[in-house]
Amino acid sequence: MADRNDDDLRWKVLDRTPVHDYRIFRSLAMRATHPTTGAERTFTVLDTPDWINIIAITPDDRIVLLRQYRHGADRIHVEIPGGMVDPGEDHETAARRELLEETGYTAPRWRHLGSVEPNPAIQNNRLHTWLAEDAVATAPPTPEPGEVLDVFTAARGEVTAMLRDGRIDHALVVVAFAHLALRREDPLATDGAAG
Repeated sequence: MADRNDDDLRWKVLDRTPVHDYRIFRSLAMRATHPTTGAERTFTVLDTPDWINIIAITPDDRIVLLRQYRHGADRIHVEIPGGMVDPGEDHETAARRELLEETGYTAPRWRHLGSVEPNPAIQNNRLHTWLAEDAVATAPPTPEPGEVLDVFTAARGEVTAMLRDGRIDHALVVVAFAHLALRREDPLATDGAAG
């Protein structure tokens, strides 16, 4: 792929106009032209901060999870801790902060598992997945006022079962466990039985 010329795919951006600020993202109108076809269009882009999520594993090999109501789907989701990277903050610092705020857990060992672009068709941000090892509850959770969370832990096999049967179906959570599996260090690599 390195020897391919992408010039015939790339659009030339003529201008970016802010449309609306929704607090957690801003919408932009991006007017662009294609140099080969001559087509000119306006695209909507969501200018969004980077996100992080955390797979936190306790010393007794349990995964820290939370249950949270999600307005878009109108139901409770089983997820891992995560959130937005604040301005001026690097994504590791954000991961440590979010784990503590949402769950009250801290961890002595951290590893970056990978990053993805959540939806490059309309978003300009990245999602960074972190592994927090030997995580222990060290303080009460202090979630933001808009967050009502039920924090719990589950055995590796139960998390595997939840991923397989769809009880965990939040795409950003599933990709976090995919990052872990691709590292060949998957603590969830079991026969899928709860345990």
